[in-house]
Amino acid sequence: MYRKFYGLTRNPFQVTPDPFFFVPTERHNEALATLTYGVLGRKGFVVVTGEVGTGKTLLLRCLLDALTKNQIAFAFAYNPTLSVQDFLAHVLSDLGLPSAARTKGETLALLNSYLMARSRRGATTALIVDEAQLLSWELLEEIRLLTNLETSQHKLLQIVLVGQPELDRRLDSQELRQLKQRIGLRCHLEPLGLEELRSYIHRRLELAGANSHRTIIFPETTIEAIHRFSQGIPRLANTLCENSLVAGYGQQAKNITPEIVQGVAADLRLNHAVTESPAPSASKIEQRKKILMELYRLIEEFAKSPRGAFDETKSESGVKTK
Repeated sequence: MYRKFYGLTRNPFQVTPDPFFFVPTERHNEALATLTYGVLGRKGFVVVTGEVGTGKTLLLRCLLDALTKNQIAFAFAYNPTLSVQDFLAHVLSDLGLPSAARTKGETLALLNSYLMARSRRGATTALIVDEAQLLSWELLEEIRLLTNLETSQHKLLQIVLVGQPELDRRLDSQELRQLKQRIGLRCHLEPLGLEELRSYIHRRLELAGANSHRTIIFPETTIEAIHRFSQGIPRLANTLCENSLVAGYGQQAKNITPEIVQGVAADLRLNHAVTESPAPSASKIEQRKKILMELYRLIEEFAKSPRGAFDETKSESGVKTK
């Protein structure tokens, strides 16, 4: 209802994970590059963690789009609170394989045959698990055992675990030390700094149809208030911006003021005392940039390499290791 009033063609701050509104901040770029390189480079195990609302699910949607464009088959588990048998049946079903009334041994044999057939064609297969902090100990161990499906050159199944910080703590536990040792790449999403949030808000407004007037809708002091109340969490920032636009429209205010944001934050009970996260040091930012540039270079190399570059044809059966 506010779009025409603010000169927008779409709602810029909906909380649904729409890849159209993906804003590639430095931290999200690094995480997406890590995920993409991990799958294309066949690193076996990739883990990405982040606090609630930091954009993990949207990141996964972008990854799934990239995998689809690169013709990489994948199974996506968005509800990991399943039994081992139900989880494996879901993986088979998502990969387009028959899954009804099979024993665990039959399921694993079918999966291994499918992965080997794809490997011989130079194709990559991935398993992506969202909300992985909810995985049971038994299912985490089963996923670890799936990494035993391999040839002498590479893992047959590329596994991506994405979850909240509780996942990091579980993977760091003594009980899962075998799984931790198999992780090839690991990345953590952090809240946005003030500069990043400013770019984030302006970019989403631009994608929604705003041009030069995007800085007028949300002035600098307003963005500072949004950052303070959201603590740099993108989902909370989206909620504050969306509700502030609705409130601003109700007041016929062309500019969203800090007072409007404060009122919205009070309604959402976000106006309690918050602690500001320290900004990353210049050396840490420079280090991240170097890592990101190297990941992009490696991704480009994998994208350009022929399907047979990994020489999968040397092995005709999966090698299982302990």
